[in-house]
Amino acid sequence: MAQPEAAVWTDPRDEIEYGVLMADGRLAPRAFTDRAAAEAWARPEEGDRVVSYNLICECDS
Repeated sequence: MAQPEAAVWTDPRDEIEYGVLMADGRLAPRAFTDRAAAEAWARPEEGDRVVSYNLICECDS
């Protein structure tokens, strides 16, 4: 009988998500896999800005 594969641990502080903070102050109802995808979706001319965060510290930039 084969042994089950061990789960690979990743540091949750390194699991960054990208989102778009819309001009009305609400976070867009979706997350993006990378900053480029978020930037392509955002409308900076309307006041949107791309933010990045993780679930540990909920930091944004």
